Amino acid sequence: MHCGLFAYMLIWHGGIVLFYKNMIPDMIASAETMLDRWKSHEEGKEMEVYEEFRLLTSEVISRTAFGSSYVEGKNIFDMLMKFSLLLKNDYILKFPGISMLFKTNDDIKSEKLAQGIRDSIMGIIKKREEKAMSGEEERFGSDFLGLLLKAHHDTNDIQRISVDDLVDECKSFYLVGQETSNTLLSWTVLLLALHTDWQEKARMEVLQLFGKQAPNPDGLAKLKTMSMIFNESLRLYSPAVTVTRRVEKDVRLGKLIIPANFELIVPYLALHHEPQSWGQDAQLFKPERFFEGVAKATNNNLTSFMPFGMGPRICVGLNFATVEAKIALSMILQRYSFTLSPGYVHSPLRSMTLRPQHGVQVMLHSL
Repeated sequence: MHCGLFAYMLIWHGGIVLFYKNMIPDMIASAETMLDRWKSHEEGKEMEVYEEFRLLTSEVISRTAFGSSYVEGKNIFDMLMKFSLLLKNDYILKFPGISMLFKTNDDIKSEKLAQGIRDSIMGIIKKREEKAMSGEEERFGSDFLGLLLKAHHDTNDIQRISVDDLVDECKSFYLVGQETSNTLLSWTVLLLALHTDWQEKARMEVLQLFGKQAPNPDGLAKLKTMSMIFNESLRLYSPAVTVTRRVEKDVRLGKLIIPANFELIVPYLALHHEPQSWGQDAQLFKPERFFEGVAKATNNNLTSFMPFGMGPRICVGLNFATVEAKIALSMILQRYSFTLSPGYVHSPLRSMTLRPQHGVQVMLHSL
């Protein structure tokens, strides 16, 4: 699933910039809560960080997406997580015709969850609208839902988004934003636990920019080494394994004619591991590939690197996940070093995202 938020980005660009700026304190506070919990962890003992990052990212996404409706947002997230587990069965081959006549157990559960998610989101929307109309709250709020409501109530017919768009964007932002941040952090910590030289380079950069203080927006923008590391992590373990796109009109591709309404699957993971684009060392962790930026790393073939998609349908997770991951990783590196636990079992699992099936176990060492 990829987000469609950026299709509306020009409509409320100023609002989304303010939203990203306002969400940083919530991200820092949530990371501090996680790290406070880590203080009770016994020195040198194994810790499973995938679950820790799931708790962190669900906390952040609940607060930044739904703000004052945080508790209701958490309930929606629980339903979305169940829904995502059922979605992976969409890739199972079904017999033509039969699947149109008979619904599977998963089909029935998915429909009930989808309706429950929609009803819950609409309930939050109705309450927010009522408060705004009564003057109890100024407009619709500055969280993500508030920005969507402003777009929904836009007086310009061309710029206004529909109720269905609003609900879909809420679901996409909540689920994909959380899953993307979680997997990005987990795979990056795994790679840095294996490549401690790069872990130390990232730590030195963080200490140089922030010392022991909390990350700030100006410093986050200057984290070049960390950006290189995240790009390489996204290349090796792309959050989205594939994406589907529908052809709008007949297109000639070489000797092929692709008819309108034909659906194509773009294999991100294959693109990111293609030796012709990345060299014979495409399977290796080498953040230095991105030293001069993505364009240079891809020999100006930007479609070789699309962890968040490309074009107007690029995923909102692009900014959200990287900002959140930079904050969390910076705060971890200020306090801990880590190595991979002997108990770790490498088993990437394709679900909503490419995630570690058995988690990521590391050995934490306080600094």
